[in-house]
Amino acid sequence: MVLLGGEHPARDYDCAVSDAIRLADALPGDEDAIVALYAELDAFYGAASPEGSAAERVSRVRTALFGDPAAGRALLAWDGSVLAGFAGYQFIWPSSALTVSLYLKELYVTSAYRRSGAGRRLMDRLLEIARERGCTRIEWTADTANSGARSFYDSLGAAPLTSKLFYRVTLPEG
Repeated sequence: MVLLGGEHPARDYDCAVSDAIRLADALPGDEDAIVALYAELDAFYGAASPEGSAAERVSRVRTALFGDPAAGRALLAWDGSVLAGFAGYQFIWPSSALTVSLYLKELYVTSAYRRSGAGRRLMDRLLEIARERGCTRIEWTADTANSGARSFYDSLGAAPLTSKLFYRVTLPEG
């Protein structure tokens, strides 16, 4: 279980699925909770061990979310002081007709909270955020072998885009 970092009085979102789960934008102080959640995510995807010390990972989160400029944003799902889930996203441009889209890089709900409504709440809030920002769409990828994620996305009415391929170049650290 992942414990609460900072408090979120001004940025909480009231969504209707589960009263126990509270959504909030990541704030300084949440880094340790995010790093702990990512340790479970790494294990879920079969990563041997997290790269870097806990302090280095916390620093990476702090730089990515709160640096100038920030590399991304995070929406967190809390159950009291327990971090139940995470959505990491960015706005990207250009999209079709020179519009903006929201790109969901990572959606993860801890094993203890799967099927609790946390994932749906995160996705519903991302849809609201995208509409508020004038985005024309939300895009993401899913591992082809992750049938649970694919079923979840299907239940949202999303369809896989078979006309595109996902490419990656891994850069050396340094």
